[in-house]
Amino acid sequence: MIDLYTWATPNGRKISILLEELGVEYNVHAVNIGQGDQNAPDFLDISPNNKIPAIVDQDNGLKLMESGAIMLYLADKYGRFMPNGPEGRWKATQWLMWQMGGLGPMLGQAHHFVHFNPGRAEYAEERYRAEARRLYLVLERQLEGREYIIDEYSIVDMACWPWVSRYEWQEISLEDYPNVRAWYQRLAARPAVQAGYHVPKKVGEIPAG
Repeated sequence: MIDLYTWATPNGRKISILLEELGVEYNVHAVNIGQGDQNAPDFLDISPNNKIPAIVDQDNGLKLMESGAIMLYLADKYGRFMPNGPEGRWKATQWLMWQMGGLGPMLGQAHHFVHFNPGRAEYAEERYRAEARRLYLVLERQLEGREYIIDEYSIVDMACWPWVSRYEWQEISLEDYPNVRAWYQRLAARPAVQAGYHVPKKVGEIPAG
């Protein structure tokens, strides 16, 4: 049994979507980051960086923070959603690292400066608007002729999709990225993605794309 500590953010949704796709039982513990729950001593014992998501695997007592590490662990534990063989695994890993080091952090900065604090830092706004467009173009090119980012449906898609689901916050029109839009809508139609999106609570409908 997996205990998932999470909130309704792109990083949190990565793990709930993966758990729904795996079809395994899990317990949800809401960590309201707006109220400071992430600073509680009990949570810091699980996630020393006071960030969601985090998990505790009740089968072995393992505590894990960092969404990318959690996804790799769950894919290995249940033997799904990572390619077989070293070449495929490394291709998937490089794109997961792209999400962890690029797509997520840069779009997160776009949310901060462009969506939540417009007009306060013109340079930062333009920088992160431009970087968002660049990253969407990288994804657009990678999806050319593919249904999924590395050909087969994997944790890479589950890691990237929740960030793209906030395209409006990034002032992105998916109409400008037809491959991304088709991929986004393809995942949005999956029941497990729909269920995972609304963990730990429903805060709105999934954007249509």
